[in-house]
Amino acid sequence: MKVTETTLLNARTKRPVPLTRMGFGGAPLGNLYRKVSEEDAQAALQSAYDAGIRYFDTAPQYGLGRSEERFGVALERVGRDNVQLSTKIGRLLLDCEPHEVTPEAFVDVPQKRIVFDYTYDGVMRSYEASRKRLGVANVDILLVHDVCAFSQGSQEASDAKVRELFDGGGYRALRELRDAGDVAAIGAGVNEWQVCEKLLGLGDFDGFLLAGRYTLLEQEALESFLPLCEKRDVGIILGGPYNSGILATGPVPGAKYNYDDASDDVLERVRNIEAVCKAHDTPLIAAALQFVFGHPCVKTVIPGAVNAREVSANVEVLETPIPAALWSDLRDQGLIRPDAPFPSETSHAA
Repeated sequence: MKVTETTLLNARTKRPVPLTRMGFGGAPLGNLYRKVSEEDAQAALQSAYDAGIRYFDTAPQYGLGRSEERFGVALERVGRDNVQLSTKIGRLLLDCEPHEVTPEAFVDVPQKRIVFDYTYDGVMRSYEASRKRLGVANVDILLVHDVCAFSQGSQEASDAKVRELFDGGGYRALRELRDAGDVAAIGAGVNEWQVCEKLLGLGDFDGFLLAGRYTLLEQEALESFLPLCEKRDVGIILGGPYNSGILATGPVPGAKYNYDDASDDVLERVRNIEAVCKAHDTPLIAAALQFVFGHPCVKTVIPGAVNAREVSANVEVLETPIPAALWSDLRDQGLIRPDAPFPSETSHAA
């Protein structure tokens, strides 16, 4: 598989949204967990572009605007028309006192605080602020950010944000932006497939950025959500293919699964998966990154990077040849679901 292989988000949008098989996830460039120098950030973005990556995703949350601003510098250099771009709504960044700053997991951030707002006014204000930080007239994909229970703290809170999106006019704002051609596609960027399925029951969405919920370790989305996406022609942008770490590091001490220490059961399962990969002389990380493309709805995967070296490593992992027998061995040993499609079983547009 080549990074530059391109497929459409879906076949329904008025303006086609072509996505390279690998995109660039912008969260790390917001100084996620640690400070990233401007030099390294720009080198990472340039390296991604030079490698043929043409889809770039960011959000206001990422460093309280810092990621979007860094994208803006790169876009001025490479040309806005040469890439597909997505950002998100749901968090307004407001000026505040130093003690009110809400950095979440980001460090060295501007003096801003986050206010969740999924209303009509909130969507429009967020999008306008993002366009200014990015230095662009528009983005291609606009995503509702973090209405899932994982991000909101409870199912009740998630349900309330979904209601706000529809009852408060946020969804209407997204539709207006799409209908007017300001954006080509609308969707959501979340950590749970269940809320995506709920959104599909309430509105017309083009795609979802789904983080960590369809991986070598997790295929529950095959039960109802991914078949619904296939039926409705809804594309999936896949984030978190390593389940926040363990499918990249392997079952080492302290390995992370869903942002926490992996349980003994998960460690054992990854140990068994890794054994199959080793039997086929394939790195676990390569199998994890490429497995997701077995499903026809998965259009691109967006690992992050904080420097040019990490971009090059991501490209190498995606382009590592994987024998078809590896996937069948995983299935035969009960390490992936029997209905999980293999990359070799699915053809994609190029």
